[in-house]
Parts: sequence; structure tokens; C-alpha cells
Amino acid sequence: MKRKTFPHGTHPPSFKELTAEKPIEFMPAPDKVYIPLLQHFTSPAVPLVKKGDAVFLGQKIGDSAALFSAPVHSSVSGRVLAVDQFDHPSGRPHLAVTVANDGQDRIPPEKEKIRDPMFLTPDEIRQIVRDAGIVGLGGAAFPTAVKLSPPKDKPIDTLLINGCECEPWLTSDYRLMLEHPEEIIRGADLARRALGAQRIIIGIEDNKPKALEAFQAHILHFPVEVALLKTKYPQGAEKNLIFALLRRKVPRGGLPFDVGVVVLNVATAKAIWDAAGERKSLYQRAITVSGIGVEEPKNILVRVGTLLQKVTDFCGGLKAGADLLILGGPMMGMALSTLEIPVIKGTTGVLVWTSAPLGLEYNCISCGRCVTHCPMSLVPTRLMKYIKFEKFAEAEAWGILDCVECGCCQYSCPAKIPLVHWIRVGKNKIVSLKRKKSA
Repeated sequence: MKRKTFPHGTHPPSFKELTAEKPIEFMPAPDKVYIPLLQHFTSPAVPLVKKGDAVFLGQKIGDSAALFSAPVHSSVSGRVLAVDQFDHPSGRPHLAVTVANDGQDRIPPEKEKIRDPMFLTPDEIRQIVRDAGIVGLGGAAFPTAVKLSPPKDKPIDTLLINGCECEPWLTSDYRLMLEHPEEIIRGADLARRALGAQRIIIGIEDNKPKALEAFQAHILHFPVEVALLKTKYPQGAEKNLIFALLRRKVPRGGLPFDVGVVVLNVATAKAIWDAAGERKSLYQRAITVSGIGVEEPKNILVRVGTLLQKVTDFCGGLKAGADLLILGGPMMGMALSTLEIPVIKGTTGVLVWTSAPLGLEYNCISCGRCVTHCPMSLVPTRLMKYIKFEKFAEAEAWGILDCVECGCCQYSCPAKIPLVHWIRVGKNKIVSLKRKKSA
């Protein structure tokens, strides 16, 4: 099978061997969960419960009428202890619902009877996905019901399923592909029907031959193709994946809709099947816990709202000297200062290290490595300089908003310039200025 790829990118070591052969292990729910009402792109949910209320497992506890939002559900049954500000993975406190777990996982008595998913209409599929609170589980947490509702003037012909998991260390998606290939395919087919698309292509990097075999054994009765991709970072970024598999280029400032494509992560596809086939809302997810600073690296199925302290304890605790905590992967993840942060829908992994001494930052030597490796064909050092000198219009003209913050530039920079930091600062400033202007 011919391997496909995209221009540029880089090849960081994968370090996936610590957990790749470890099946997903169920982690029992903790005695308390802290469930943020912001677990998705843009608008947070509004609380539907108050202190003292009894709640069921999977019950909706937050929702919003905003288009770019998603409901939030309780990950345990029990009683609401508080609806208050709580530390959030973003680094800022956000409104969260604290629930005391009664240990019974009681479900609502009026739970809807399950219809055969094969007879669901596109509108019914989209409504089930929205009601279940499903968002992109690759990390972006974009509301999936919105993705399944493209503009009428942008017909979708192809659904791409991202099975790359190109971030080093992370292997929970890989384990889902090995352990639940049929559910992923069935969820993808429901999404295809909701979109009115003709094709499904599952893209898998060539360092995952077992996942390729698992899918090939289950695609017989579905309009699904499996494509092999070269192992390269960031192969799983939407625009890169679209180019690699279809040779379509998403225009600057555009979206996959613009080239007739929607991209979903394998975990998101499985969540769609869980919602349609079993009426499960999104209250738990698979994550990888790894790194040289944790005693027992694992892939685990964890309830949303579980504190990272409980997660690492379940993995044997931290080794002596461990002092660097990353939420997500090492290339795009966020460093945290505390373990008292809850798992949310967008949490893909927890990595723990012993940090190295900070290196010195040097002046740019104009070597061009950041340009050579940038998968979006940007000039990161120029963008950095524009932001430093507050030339935001120039930065936007040079494509800063197209940056996917993959970290290839910073990883390859011999001068150790924190390019991604400057680009994030610039993007936030430009978006803020746009909002002020429109207001």
C-alpha cells in the first residue's frame, strides 16, 4: 500500500513503546468529580443544577443555546456539592459543578428507549450527537454536532477519520483502534450519513500496522477505505491530513468545509456510536498517562471531572524528582503547575517528567529551519518579530491565524526561541482586537 504524506513537518522521537501494548484500563470513579462547564470550543454551558440537587450518571447538568457549545453531563450519580469557580486546564478558573459520588452509577429512570441506529435520519443523528455533548476528542474539543451541520452551499463528499495520533508518547487512540475498530467504523458511518457524504477514509500512520489490520478486518459492509500515511509530525492536523489523503488544499483562513471534507478523530467516531447505539453521553474518555516521571504508564478510561492527582495515583504515583506536568502531548500540550485540575473532554493525555535546566535563548541566526519544517508554509521568525513590535496587522497579513501551533518551528530552532509562545500571544491579541472592533 502506497504511503501518503504532506510537505514539511518533522520527526520527533515517538516514545510510544511505554504504553502502546497496554490495553485501556478502566479507572473507578473517584469519590468527588469537578466538572467544568467549559469543555469545548467557545461558549461555556450554563448550569442546570444547583447545590443539593441529586443527579444521575449521564444526566445533563449544563447546556447553552449558543451554536458553538455543547451540553455537559454528570460523570457519576450522587449529589451536587457546589456550582462555583474551580481551577481549569486553561490556567484560569471557570464555573464547575462538584458532585459527590454515591458509588451507584444510577441512570435516569426515564432513559430513552434505543432505536436501531441504522434507521436514524440525518437530523436525528445530529440531535443525538448534540444531546450527548460530543466534541472533538483529539484535543480541539470543537462541538461535533456543528461539524455535522455544514453550510448548505458547501456539500461534503468525504469524511476523513484521523487515526494518526502523531503526538509523541500518546497511545490511547491507538488502543481504541485495536480494541474497538467496529464501533469506530459504525460511528463514522453514522457521521457520513448525517453529512450526506459518499466516502469515508481512515488515515493511519505506518507505525501502527496492527491498527491497519484491525480496520481492514471490519470494513467489508461499509463505504470505508483505509489509507496508509508516512509517520511524520503533525500528520494528524486537519489541513495536513486533507492534503495528504485527497491532495486538496484548504484556502488560507478557510475550513475543511470549503473543500468538501469533514475530519473526525477516531475517539470522536466511537463516541458517536456510543451515543447512538447505547445512548451514552460523553462523561468519560480514554487517555494516556506516561512519561519517565510516573511509576506505571497506562492507557485508562477515566471519568470527566476526575482530578489529575487521582489519575496519577491510579498509575502508581509520581517518581521522586518529577516536577514537569504536561496536559496533552509534548508538542502541543500545556504545562501545569498543579495536579488539582480535572480531566475534561479534550484531555488526551497526562505526561510527567523531571524537567531539564532551562537553556539560554539566542538571537535568530536566520537558518530557516522553522520555515523548512512549518507544515503551513509560514515564516515563524517573522511572525515572532511582528508580535514583539506589536505590528499585528502585518502578522495577520503573513498568516499568523493559519498557524496550528504544532510546535515544529520551536522544536527545530537551534536558537531556542519560544516561537509558539509569541505566536499564541499574537493570535490572542489579534482576536481580542477584532472582538473590540466588532463590539
